[in-house]
Parts: sequence; C-alpha cells; structure tokens
Amino acid sequence: MQGRRALLMAGGAALAARRAGAQANPAAVRIGVLTDMSTQFAAWCGRGSVVAAQMAAQDFAAAFGSPFRIEVLQADHQNKPDIASSIARRWYDAAGVNAILDVPNSAAALAVNALARDSNHALIVSGSVTEDLTGAACSPNTVHWTIDSWALGNGTGRAVIETGGDTWFFVTSDFAGGRAVERAVRAVIETAGGRVLGSTYPPLGTADYAAFLARARASRAKVIGLSMSGSDLTNCIKQASEFGIVQGGQKLAALVFFLTDVHAIGLQATQGLQFTEAFYWDLGDSTRIWSRRFAALNEGRYPTQVQAGVYAGALHYLKAVHAAGSTDGRTVVAAMKARPTDDPLFGRGIIRADGRKLHDLHLFEVKAPAESREAWDYYRHLRTIPAAEAFRPLASSTCPLVAEAAR
Repeated sequence: MQGRRALLMAGGAALAARRAGAQANPAAVRIGVLTDMSTQFAAWCGRGSVVAAQMAAQDFAAAFGSPFRIEVLQADHQNKPDIASSIARRWYDAAGVNAILDVPNSAAALAVNALARDSNHALIVSGSVTEDLTGAACSPNTVHWTIDSWALGNGTGRAVIETGGDTWFFVTSDFAGGRAVERAVRAVIETAGGRVLGSTYPPLGTADYAAFLARARASRAKVIGLSMSGSDLTNCIKQASEFGIVQGGQKLAALVFFLTDVHAIGLQATQGLQFTEAFYWDLGDSTRIWSRRFAALNEGRYPTQVQAGVYAGALHYLKAVHAAGSTDGRTVVAAMKARPTDDPLFGRGIIRADGRKLHDLHLFEVKAPAESREAWDYYRHLRTIPAAEAFRPLASSTCPLVAEAAR
C-alpha cells in the first residue's frame, strides 16, 4: 500500500491556457493520504480517506479545467507515530509530496506537524482530535479540519451534564488523543460544578475491558465517559452491554464517535448515545448526493466525518494552490486562510490564524432500531452548534500565530 500512486488527471492544453494568465500554476501537485489502513482506526479513515481525496481531485479538475496534474498517494502508518514520521519525511524530502492529509492518532499528527513546519510543506489534519495542533504546537503550515478535543468536550460533555450527568468516570485509551479529549471534558465538568470520580487507561488495542469496566461500575458515577475510538470503542461498548452497565443505571457517553461505530456495534447496543460530530451524510441534499457517490466508490460504506474532512480539506487546498500559483507550504496555507471555504459537505466557513477550520457542529443521538428506515440511517439530529460557539475562542488561544496576526 505504501506510496501507491493514483494518477488522476493530466494538465495538457488547459495548463498552457492557465499559464497564459497572470498567475502561473505548478505543473503537478502531489497529495499524500497518511492514514491507518490496518489497525483500530481503519474503519473511520483508511481506504475511505483515500477515496475522499481522489474525489476532491476529480471535483477540482471538473470545476477548474485541470490546471495542473494531481497525484494522490497513500500510505498506512499502522497507528504508530514513528512510522508516520518516517513516511512523512520520505514523502516530503524525496517523493515530492506537497501536502499530507488525514493523519489519525494525535501523537502521529503532532510529529508530522513538526516535520511539515521544518520542511515548509503543507499538512491538513482531519483524523486527529488533539487541540495542540491549533494551540501551543500550531504552525503556519498546518490546517486542522473537522473536530478537536475542546469542541468535543463542549459539545457532548456539556449536553450530558445539562441532562443531569454530573458525576463521571473515564475509560480512556492511553494515547495523546484519548487523554486530550478526557482533559477537555474534565474541564467542562468541573466548570459546571460536576465531579470526576476516577479514570482508567487501557492501552490501544485492548481486547478485554472487564477490569476497566469493573472499576467504572464500582465508582457509581452517573456517566462513564469512553474517550476512545475505532475497534477499541466498539469492543468496549459491546462488553459494557454484556456487563449490564446501562441496565444498572449508569450512562455511557461516547466522546469520539463515528458512523462506522454504530454500523459495527448495531443500533440495539448504541441506541440513545449522544455525541458531537461535524458531518453526517443525511444532513441535507448536498451531503446525501456526495455521500452516495462516495459509498459507490467505497464498497457501499457511507462516509465518516473524518473522511468528509479529508475531501473538503483537499478541495480547499487545491483551490488555494490554484489561486497562489505555488505549492510552497506556507504560501498555500496562507492562501487557504485568506479565502472562505465552501464545499457541499460543510458549507461556507473560514480558517483562523491558528489554523483551526470553523464550521457548525451537530449534537446527535443514535436512533432506536425501529426508527431506522434504511441502511446507514442511524442518527437523530438534536441541535446545531454554530461555528462561532463550536470551537475554542481565539481570544483564549495559546497559538503564537494569533499574537503575530494581531500585530
């Protein structure tokens, strides 16, 4: 899989015509989808993220007349930060990759973020939730799309607290992203006057959650916050159901949740779960049309918010390359920030000085089995969180770029 290239279009006469204008385009653009193809995050990123990037390249070419050749590369980082760094370094230094997309696993995303800054290439993250990418580790070369830990804490965490869930126990995957989401939700709980009664930290890839769930049940917390994702989350929820956690009076709160999780676990075990996401395939006509195109290319599987973010981020990146007439990392990211974002999945938005992409978020609840009308019809929309409220206010940002932009 590593380094496999999908040549999607040719420049030809359209390139020559564009270069006759005032702003010359590069001859070719290479974007690399660095993702998890083989471990616990593969279902909600993986092959689907590659499909999304390819669709963005095709849609850009159709809209702009193929002003340059686009290649989409893909690689499996196996959910390991050292492998992610090695692939990114090779892509940036030797393979001519101009931008890297996706990068699930927060430690991997932070490592690639540093490489992108140091080598002056672009990075558009959709798969990681760590808020550090737009905080202390922010970079003029990085854009953070889709979701982050602060937004999840203030979406799902606040909604659960408002319905009486004021005591919590966390079962948190022991990696940077899991702990970041727990910290964000803890802050919301404590600000609202609630209490955290304890936490436990199973390693990534844990198969048996019995001991961890036993501690959560013994805490008698009203809410058990599951700060994990992928196969870890599906295994934990299934085992919680076998343990009778919900039947015993405790509530599960899935803090990083994806459409593929419901598909894997089933509506019977997940019904009633509330969670925050940036995208759902059935939000409107434009999301439905795109998602059915995506599913036709992805073995019938509908897109997750991460895969939608890969598409939208890649499309906006290509538009910025075209506008700037350059593939220089800082130049293109500056161009991405200078122009509004606009795509069929997230609508219109902006990218702030800290690299945070702003768009509405949505609070959803999983439907009961009897409410589902068709395959992948799993969510009930509860409310929209406007973009201005969804993410950490810029005034409280720790990103050095914010102060620079204000000068």
